[in-house]
Amino acid sequence: MQIQPMGPVPPQPEQVAFHRTELGVILGLYGRMVAAGEWRDYGISCLREVAVFSVFRRTAEHPIYRVEKRPKLRDRQGQYSVIGMDGRILKRGHDLKTVLRVLERKLIRAVE
Repeated sequence: MQIQPMGPVPPQPEQVAFHRTELGVILGLYGRMVAAGEWRDYGISCLREVAVFSVFRRTAEHPIYRVEKRPKLRDRQGQYSVIGMDGRILKRGHDLKTVLRVLERKLIRAVE
């Protein structure tokens, strides 16, 4: 009995990145939060299994929120998640706009 190859293995992407449309949604929210005075800086990391958009209140501190994209979780809980400063997952899902709504609630305040 001979072992025959199954065929060519598709190459794995070297890193995960946000698509232009995803960045448009994230940066739209970021712009509104900057205008409200809540956020000041951001950082983007593109790693092997995850892409991270980190939001900072001030430069050179820990991020207050992280928006992560993990394509391996696409068929499970959803590839997008919002993580708080303490590491808790605030929202996870398949649709980025729906997941980011948890951060938009921070813009709604009572007017005195």
